[in-house]
Amino acid sequence: MPRSFAFFFSRKKSQTLAFKDYYTNWFNTLQKTLLPLIHKSLSSSSSQTLLYSHVDLLLHHFLSYYDALDSAATQGNLPELLYPSWRNSLEVPFLFLGDLHPYLFTNLVRSFLDEEEEEEEEEDDDDSLDNRPWQVLMAWRNVSKNLMSQIEQIECGLRLMVPALIGRIKKVQSGFVGRIAEDRVAFERQSDEELKGVIGEAMKEEMDDMVSVFVDANRLRKSVIAEIVGALSVYQAALFLEGLAQFLVGLRDREVLGELNRSKIRIS
Repeated sequence: MPRSFAFFFSRKKSQTLAFKDYYTNWFNTLQKTLLPLIHKSLSSSSSQTLLYSHVDLLLHHFLSYYDALDSAATQGNLPELLYPSWRNSLEVPFLFLGDLHPYLFTNLVRSFLDEEEEEEEEEDDDDSLDNRPWQVLMAWRNVSKNLMSQIEQIECGLRLMVPALIGRIKKVQSGFVGRIAEDRVAFERQSDEELKGVIGEAMKEEMDDMVSVFVDANRLRKSVIAEIVGALSVYQAALFLEGLAQFLVGLRDREVLGELNRSKIRIS
């Protein structure tokens, strides 16, 4: 019988507490400072220059998060970053390689476009946003063909890049399993320390490759957000970033989480 590899895979407590604290601070700044700021700008007749400034602040906040995530991506931290313990049960279904799936960003833009098309086809009696300036209310009306083309190009790029990332993950995993399988007979004649060294070397190579995939996924997320905002007008960009921030905050709503947990109890 082949010996168990359990002794190798046991690992010390993750060293990602610093990034967990960073995310908590980052999220609090988003929720308590930047989201109210952009909301106030969109709900008042403030100057376009001020709105540009607030859009830049919120965009930089999102992009700096992915820079920090890249910096934290080491072999020792990667397992926890791929399966972050600080994410709740509402957030987990939206994750791809440790963070938001990049399709979410283009889907959010599409939701604005589709919503405006529906409003043009049928009368909308919702007056909840009527206090916003005319430029904000009309931001998604009569969208140019150029903007639609740019969004479609971004979506096309994602349809190529996401499967490629998944393919790289499968290749890394199959390579590791194949290497271990090829040497399984030799493993029987090795001591625990020799075995640990062989498997350790194989895992090191796998983790190096996985770090590379993880970083590329973050850069894809970062570039998609930047490309979307770059294609939009300042009012559209403000609404997009506000929507993204509201989505993240909504996933941590205590009432929603409480109801989800109660429903799980009832089902069980």
